Amino acid sequence: MHEGQSRVMCLFCSDVRHKDPNVNYSYDRIPQMTEQFPSDTLTAVLSGGGAPRPAPKPSWLKVQAPFGPEVSEMKRRLRSHGLATVCEEASCPNLGTCFREGVATVMILGRICTRSCPFCDVDHGRPAPPDPEEPSRLARMVAEAGLRYLVVTSVDRDDLPDGGAEHFAAVVETLRLHNPSLGIEILVPDFRHSLEVSLRVLAGIRPTVLNHNLETVPRLYRTVRPGADYGHSLSLLSRYALLSPGIPVKSGIMAGLGETREEIGVVLRDMRMSGVTMVTVGQYLPPSKNHLPVVRYLSPSEFDEIGDEARRLGFDAVESGPLVRSSYHAESLLGEERR
Repeated sequence: MHEGQSRVMCLFCSDVRHKDPNVNYSYDRIPQMTEQFPSDTLTAVLSGGGAPRPAPKPSWLKVQAPFGPEVSEMKRRLRSHGLATVCEEASCPNLGTCFREGVATVMILGRICTRSCPFCDVDHGRPAPPDPEEPSRLARMVAEAGLRYLVVTSVDRDDLPDGGAEHFAAVVETLRLHNPSLGIEILVPDFRHSLEVSLRVLAGIRPTVLNHNLETVPRLYRTVRPGADYGHSLSLLSRYALLSPGIPVKSGIMAGLGETREEIGVVLRDMRMSGVTMVTVGQYLPPSKNHLPVVRYLSPSEFDEIGDEARRLGFDAVESGPLVRSSYHAESLLGEERR
């Protein structure tokens, strides 16, 4: 780690619309766009149908290999406290870069997700009960590492009555008790079956940032996020923004799954109307050949254009680029939001 570089730890992976009546969503005002990249294309690729082959990876898209002494030290520190990282569990392409900089993404509430999204590499199945000692172990690791900013995420826990919200609260409260100056960003699941109770819990803990990713455009939800709902996720964001004024609300999407630029613009507008002030946009990269294929790789200039559009729409903080992920440069993005 270079002198002056901040030390950050990022902890981080049915189509009825449950819409907030107070929000006029953009997706209600445009036709469903299916002429360019229909969702059937992605389904056909997975089933061995006659769809086009996945797009070849461009030569300029390169990531650092996840090896080296800093990477090994980060893994050792996390293992010594019994913590799992989404960097490893979800095969994040930035693992090598982030671990070398003293940054990692750790999941709470276990390694097993109750859903099986075809873009994600996190294991799915029947998870274990929440570990009541996890908040304390996490607080000890933060103190040991001398961290000043933390992003806390989890798997989906549809098996829990509150979706894991109380465990998030316990983690935030324990971190604040032992590390009062720590910045805490929570990257939450959609609480699909427990939104009312979960929102009440989240509104009471006041993190530094509340983050929930929309991931993709509404047309592709059935293929990319089965079990989730676009309108429900927008409702989570908008209702939290109303319940917790003054807390920045953040979201993000992946590009390259077959969406159009117009659809990306629609999602950005829906985010703004839902109270989102911070946004991340990155290239979808499949963890393996068994996951959803890439339909198209966007060029760096296209990501720059999307970022410019987001700024014109009034987002206070924008991170848009091929290797951008939700917790990428989390602390510096918050600084941008506060300027």
